[in-house]
Amino acid sequence: MLNEPNAEHFTQLGKPAVIPTSPAEAVLETFANPHQDRDYVVRLSAPEFTSVCPITGQPDFAVLIVDYVPNQRLVESKSFKFFLMSYRNHGAFHEDCTVSIHKRLEQAMTPKYLRVVGLWYARGGITIDVTIESGSLPVNCWLLPLGKSSYRGGRE
Repeated sequence: MLNEPNAEHFTQLGKPAVIPTSPAEAVLETFANPHQDRDYVVRLSAPEFTSVCPITGQPDFAVLIVDYVPNQRLVESKSFKFFLMSYRNHGAFHEDCTVSIHKRLEQAMTPKYLRVVGLWYARGGITIDVTIESGSLPVNCWLLPLGKSSYRGGRE
């Protein structure tokens, strides 16, 4: 059970939820950082992120990596997952997807540091990788390496 006194404000966590039809409709929920006295990095990885090309309607695939140092709020993971799923039928170029995800996370959490990386798979023989960051990474924090390999299947 959640230890936050305001846990009842979650509209998706622990309840049936419907995938939003667009990123604009998606709700990113946050909760209080229980360790505001320490700086630490949170990594969220979505190895199967999908959107569609706004011109052709063809699917685009990416590994999406979000690294952030929370300030007062953290993003709730189910709402983040549903937010990302809202891009599944959303037509946008790679750069637009990556930057708009950064903007929404920054608006929802106001983190000390935020980096969103889209490692897009090749279409037409060209990969487009997009990185956007804001804030400053505290000196006592470091980022895990980037890559398209699935490091969750086993320790490398």
